[in-house]
Parts: sequence; structure tokens; C-alpha cells
Amino acid sequence: MDFQAITNKDKPVLVFFAEGCGYCKFLLPILEELENRVGETASVLKINIEENPQIADTYQVRVVPTLITFKNGEIRWR
Repeated sequence: MDFQAITNKDKPVLVFFAEGCGYCKFLLPILEELENRVGETASVLKINIEENPQIADTYQVRVVPTLITFKNGEIRWR
């Protein structure tokens, strides 16, 4: 995964999660609904912090789920 290319897009939404996280599992259907509603105007991605610890560390993701919205490579909302 090329994280920089993903975050440099116009309107992605990134979600950091972990497989064993109960809150993440609770949030999943809500995010799927959001993804259906926004269609092509945004992307909902799930970044597993256990498989991508360097990315999680870069953005200081210490707890999951953590929602971060990027636009053109910059954090717009956290």
C-alpha cells in the first residue's frame, strides 16, 4: 500500500483499527453505511495498525478506532 499516494488524493477518509478491537467492530457497519452514502466523493479505508505500525506511529495513533480525514496529503480532521 502506498500510503502517501492514498492521502494525496482529493478526499479520502482513513480509519485506523485493529482486528481484536471491539469498538472497531461496532463502528464497521456505520462506516460501511457512510461509504455507501458518500459514494465517489470520499474513500473509507481501514488501516490495520498491527500490520502498519510505522504509519500508526507517524500519525500518533495510540488507540483504535481513530478517525483521521486527509485531503491533499494534509490532516483536515481528527
